[in-house]
Amino acid sequence: MSYHKPEAKTVQTLKDLAQRLRIHSITSTQASKSGHPTSCASLAEILSVLFFQELRLNLKHPRDPSSDRLILSKGHAAPILYAAWAEAGLFPVEELKNLRKIDSDLEGHPTPRLNFIDVGTGSLGQGVAVGAGMAYVGKNFDKADYRTYVIVGDGESAEGSVWESLHFAGYYELDNLCVIFDVNRLGQSEPTSLQHKMDVYRDRLESFGFNALVVDGHDIDELCKAFHCASSTKKKPTAIICKTFKGKDFPRIEDKDNWHGKPLGDKADEVIKHLQGLIINQHAKLSPKKLGKTGAAPEVDISNVKLCEPPNYKLGDAVATRLAYGTALAKIAADNDRVIALDGDTKNSTYSDKLRAAFPERYIECFIAEQNLVGVAIGAACRRRTVAFVSTFATFFTRAFDQIRMGAISQTNVNFVGSHCGCSIGEDGPSQMGLEDIALFRTIPGSTIFYPSDAVSTERSVELAANTKGVCFIRTSRPNTCVIYNNDEKFVVGRGKVVRQKPSDELLLIGAGITLYECLTAAEQLEKECITARVIDPFTVKPLDVDLIVEHGKQCGGRVVVVEDHYQQGGLGEAVLSALAEHRSFVVKHLYVPTVPRSGPPAVLIDMFGISARNIVSAANAILKK
Repeated sequence: MSYHKPEAKTVQTLKDLAQRLRIHSITSTQASKSGHPTSCASLAEILSVLFFQELRLNLKHPRDPSSDRLILSKGHAAPILYAAWAEAGLFPVEELKNLRKIDSDLEGHPTPRLNFIDVGTGSLGQGVAVGAGMAYVGKNFDKADYRTYVIVGDGESAEGSVWESLHFAGYYELDNLCVIFDVNRLGQSEPTSLQHKMDVYRDRLESFGFNALVVDGHDIDELCKAFHCASSTKKKPTAIICKTFKGKDFPRIEDKDNWHGKPLGDKADEVIKHLQGLIINQHAKLSPKKLGKTGAAPEVDISNVKLCEPPNYKLGDAVATRLAYGTALAKIAADNDRVIALDGDTKNSTYSDKLRAAFPERYIECFIAEQNLVGVAIGAACRRRTVAFVSTFATFFTRAFDQIRMGAISQTNVNFVGSHCGCSIGEDGPSQMGLEDIALFRTIPGSTIFYPSDAVSTERSVELAANTKGVCFIRTSRPNTCVIYNNDEKFVVGRGKVVRQKPSDELLLIGAGITLYECLTAAEQLEKECITARVIDPFTVKPLDVDLIVEHGKQCGGRVVVVEDHYQQGGLGEAVLSALAEHRSFVVKHLYVPTVPRSGPPAVLIDMFGISARNIVSAANAILKK
């Protein structure tokens, strides 16, 4: 499709709108007495062309699945993004002066509290991953015409996560993705490392498989031509590398250091007057493009996802919960064609390869780049397009904690599955052992943490997670564990199970995963000493079944031993201690991995680090003597 240059009148209107966006950015940050007007100013022409020349939007339904996506990765420039939506007609421009107020959703950095924002941004370096996830879904699952645009600041391009995501986009030839680099030269406290070395940006992006275009980011004609080139380029994503200036058109402020994150104060009136003088038509107006009549995204239903058939095990079967996860994943994928799996080159250990074997087109290999892995999943789940399950070793999620945290701010429903938890993985050693993962996910607002102990409960965890709002984490284990539940056992989020009890029980043992079985073994050994112990499987660590623990703890004389294959801080034990803190007459003994483990046979490690049945028996005897 050949390029047609916009008419001179249109170009001038876009210039006028850009200046108006700059003015809005000043007035809103003046009203809030905080914000980043100079970071906004470098984006004015880019957003003017995007909103009034490129983006196909549905202003009545900003999250219409068929509309184009825009992610402002440099989230601190939120005021000018809000201004563009206001100028497009989504809400009155007068509301822009409510920026950052406690009763306004026009927050300092964008969040999905606003109906035109898909994901929270501002923790830098994450927008490209989310955009890549959206673009992957658009190209491969929705097979729709919508395009995804991501605006990246030059400062944040120092983040390694950005380059993980650029590699992903280039590898998968996401030609419906356009990444816009706002190269305004100045960071927060000093110039960026590359400043205006545009050739370096271009060479790097070309080496990552991008169609890389260097333009004057303040030239309307060049921007229009670049966006046209992006939309007509096939089998390559496009990067538009815009040479811009921080504080553009702000007299005595443009391209000057030490203005980051500061409203203009007493200089605001002078700058606004200057900008108004640059506007030819004060009443200039353009409307965004409307959605086309073809190429729409299909309607999808991701509710009520079910296992296509129930668990099929025999009591006593030895099955690793990580294997049962793969089995269940393939089952729910058979039930709903929007269930997808993403992994970081561990699929033959996490068993996400079971979905890949059954439905290869719905498996996304993200390679060893966990920050991008998480971001892509968040993007893929946006606008309820998919039910995403992300798997890797539990410990590797720690390097993507910020992405997971931002996922919660973004109101994501992504499901995370961490295998190889605890010292029970054995000989691979401490670098591979997930010992902090429960703590990580417990801190996430609104999260649900499943810790299934056998294959049946694991399959039901997967089914429940697929239908649970918010971030979900399923902790799976490497060793085989015996099936203890019947195939028709019912499981509910926040409801534990009493797996062993007698009226004479003198203490309560709580374990999950492999430590549940250590608790059961310990109970058998204690019974030989004429001590009976009750055993609870919590099933979910968050929410924890507090009522069940309190009820049965009281029946056992208030004596509780909780044991976990996790470090002391933030895990199951502290969840139990927190739950019992408001209740009198409880004594809790907490067994956990006390220090950095080492390589060795699983059974030896479990005993060496204090969480074996032998250690539980010792703790039980100690607590009974108190």
